[in-house]
Amino acid sequence: MNRPSRRKNSLFLIVTVLAALLLIGASGDEPVKVIYKGPRGPRELPALTGKAPDTQPGAKDTYRYSPEGKPDPFRSFLAVKEVIPQAQEDGRPKTYLETLDLSQLDLIAIVLTPKGSWAMVKDAKGLGYPIVHGTPIGLNGGVVVKILDGKVAIREKFRDFRGRIITREIEKKLYKE
Repeated sequence: MNRPSRRKNSLFLIVTVLAALLLIGASGDEPVKVIYKGPRGPRELPALTGKAPDTQPGAKDTYRYSPEGKPDPFRSFLAVKEVIPQAQEDGRPKTYLETLDLSQLDLIAIVLTPKGSWAMVKDAKGLGYPIVHGTPIGLNGGVVVKILDGKVAIREKFRDFRGRIITREIEKKLYKE
């Protein structure tokens, strides 16, 4: 019981002595002498001429920011985007092929004839759907543009992250079992 109180007393004594030495040492300095030189005179400003500062000789060209061709740094790139005209806006309901993504469809048959070409795509359920040139297909408003030997080309329009409309041509190759 005696030991903890003795430690506390000795610690308190050491801290008190150190604080007293610091205070005595700081007060021993002489005060700083300030020399007064008198009131200041008026400042001399450069003479102004009728010319603009940019037209004075020796003036350096300064950089000026031109925002042309650059995205607005204060506009959110996550802002509400305009809706791309979809197939439903022309007054007709969407077909089943327009409700599926192109990755959900497999090309299983192609028929090339002199009268016209057609192909058949299969969905995940295993059901087949015939397509011809101009058939709307896919979620992004895609349209069949070419039916060739072994592949079908589909043109889609979509918006990139900057909001620009980009046309992309996707090729579905013949599914082989």
